[in-house]
Amino acid sequence: MTAPQAVVAPTPVTTATTAVVPGGVTPSVAGPAGRAAGPLFLGVRHHGPGSARAVRGALDARRPAAVLIEGPPEADAILPLAGDEGMRPPVALLAHAVDDPGRAAFWPFAEFSPEWVAIRWALAHGAAVRFIDLPAAHTLAATDPTWGDGEEDEADEGLRIDPIAELAGAAGYDDPERWWEDVVELRGAADPVTPFEALAEAMGALRETYGHGGHARDLVREAYMRLQLRAARKEFGEDVAVVCGAWHVPALDRRTTATADRALLKGLPKVKTETTWVPWTHRRLARRSGYGAGIDAPGWYGHLFAAPDRPIERWMTKVAGLLRAEDTMVSSAHVIEAVRLAETLAAMRGRPLAGLGETTDAVRAVMCDGSDVPLDLVRDRLVVGDILGEVPAAAPAVPLQRDLTRLQRALRLKPEAQERELELDLRKENDSTRSRLLHRLGLLAVGWGTPVAGRGSTGTFRESWRLRWEPELHVRIAEAGVWGTTVESAATSKAEARALEATALADVTALAEQCLLGGLGAALPVVMTALADRAALDTDVAHLAQALPALARSLRYGDVRATDTAALGEVAAGLAERICVGLPPACTGLDTDAATEMRGHLDAVHGALQLLPDSAELTGRWAGVLRGLASRDSVAGTLRGRAARLLLDEGRLDEGEAARLMSLALSPGAPPADAAAWIEGFVGGASGGGMLLVHDERLLALVDTWLTGVTADAFTDVLPLLRRTFSAYEPGVRRTLGELVARGPSAAGGRAEAGTPGFGTALDEERADGVLPVLELILGDIDMVGANR
Repeated sequence: MTAPQAVVAPTPVTTATTAVVPGGVTPSVAGPAGRAAGPLFLGVRHHGPGSARAVRGALDARRPAAVLIEGPPEADAILPLAGDEGMRPPVALLAHAVDDPGRAAFWPFAEFSPEWVAIRWALAHGAAVRFIDLPAAHTLAATDPTWGDGEEDEADEGLRIDPIAELAGAAGYDDPERWWEDVVELRGAADPVTPFEALAEAMGALRETYGHGGHARDLVREAYMRLQLRAARKEFGEDVAVVCGAWHVPALDRRTTATADRALLKGLPKVKTETTWVPWTHRRLARRSGYGAGIDAPGWYGHLFAAPDRPIERWMTKVAGLLRAEDTMVSSAHVIEAVRLAETLAAMRGRPLAGLGETTDAVRAVMCDGSDVPLDLVRDRLVVGDILGEVPAAAPAVPLQRDLTRLQRALRLKPEAQERELELDLRKENDSTRSRLLHRLGLLAVGWGTPVAGRGSTGTFRESWRLRWEPELHVRIAEAGVWGTTVESAATSKAEARALEATALADVTALAEQCLLGGLGAALPVVMTALADRAALDTDVAHLAQALPALARSLRYGDVRATDTAALGEVAAGLAERICVGLPPACTGLDTDAATEMRGHLDAVHGALQLLPDSAELTGRWAGVLRGLASRDSVAGTLRGRAARLLLDEGRLDEGEAARLMSLALSPGAPPADAAAWIEGFVGGASGGGMLLVHDERLLALVDTWLTGVTADAFTDVLPLLRRTFSAYEPGVRRTLGELVARGPSAAGGRAEAGTPGFGTALDEERADGVLPVLELILGDIDMVGANR
């Protein structure tokens, strides 16, 4: 956030003793003695391993009394935590406005970040360490919350320059990243200070040519940094080191007056802020956000920084280990050959050492057999990586964050950067508590987990979640802290507030479902009162139909979670009664789009009624409503067809009546569009009609009987509409239907003809009995034969 992203000032040219600047000039380089007087300016590129090594070497050589670092000065008080044993990068400084936690900014640090290395060096050697960038209080108070993080106004877009790209172009490179790797990351310099001086001179030439380079806000930041540098020189003399983006070095070393700098800072807006350390991830470092700088390969850079020697050999060994873990055949010979190929490619391309491009090409050719599929796995797991940092318990945190951390430890739910699936059995106390926690966090908009369809049982006692921890969730937690100091109290307060603010009935019913899932019994009275009020005032049948499924699910979840849902059941029954009364007139005179939408409501209500307790009377009334819809000509075809299908599935409509309704709907006098809509409603692909036609001879016989009775002239009109309906089926379903029809007409009663392949002439009771042992295991020790016969 403190460094311009597009500018991402190049890292100390830790390797090159010369730097190419626009115009082809090679600046002269003075040795360490050349800057015996004055502060030591270490211009870096954020998150560069070469820069980090060079900073460490320069600090070891100079051993300054104070180290000044580009970053928010509000974090000075928590800088000592960087030396704590519980602090493991990647981590980030988080600053947020006290009154509006959503206005927040991050300053990430990786193990290979030069700023992190400088902080750790200062703490280890007893040197004073301070942040000197513009305070977050000003950054977060700006109209644009990204002020100061490199997100400039669109008006400046055409003027912005990338210093690395400029230097790379002057050196004859078309790839700035490759140039930076060649001159910084993959080289080393005998004198640790000389590369910084060369780079500072190159940046000075760029600033003379381009001024602020399209980053006008940098002028304010640099003015503040100069004021802090003056204060440090008064306190420590010239024994001061400054670690900042290389782009800023010429501005910090420039002679200006304190009065002029203060004038630039006059009148800046300001808000009260809080800062803390939070875990970060390599995947987040790969995005353009603050110090993130959009680096493409944080895992690769971390390897270059950590490898004591032979980085290419060690990298290939990591790749081989990953591929072997994924059951890919990779031998030691593959590793040796890949190293040789990478080194050969580097020599052919004139590079000092094999970089990421060479190693990737070698891995693809040798270990992946030219395929990008396993190579994508290497990019995801190693080149980027899913490392999640850790911060010590002593780091400042809002009470809600501390309560969440306590719950995570108690429930053994460790936050992880890598996405994983979690299967919960709600009959177990620990899993039930985990479920309530995840639902409560969802209500608080802390999206740590997302419910997904389970791969196993679909019963209500099981849940499946997809978990992934993102650093931004710390901001969401800070925002949710206004609702309470614990997860339960915050979720309860927010649920009550949402219930009072909600205007749509469906929103209140969804909220009631969330409260039951999250075990928020204290919020239910307020939610139920709001639900009863909205239900009494809402007369739109579509709204009532939208609300009922959530209530039905809530009643089902209540049974599983032993929650008292009597009041909820009364509201649900009342809604169902009103739907039964109001649905028939609401289905009359609808156009195609409205009928399609109403069909979805019809299906949802039908499914919901099956979940309501003691619903025999309601389902009987519902069957009467469906029967009325199926036989009323003023109802859209898709609704009549769907109603007939639902009645047929429930056994409330015999085959003869279904055939009669189909004949009426598909008679020559019926408009072709209406006939097609009836077919879509009855056997449409969205309702699984294709598979039902395959497995249910009764339905297939009905369609086949009608189709064979259509006259030649009418068939020509109906054919395009039938194609539209059946084209929605999967290719395999269409093929199977064609094979069944090709075998000839079915015998009376819907049975297949004797000897027809794939069909028996009668029920095979011996094969049917084979399922009884499995049912006995599922349902318990009962007389299965007696129960089923």
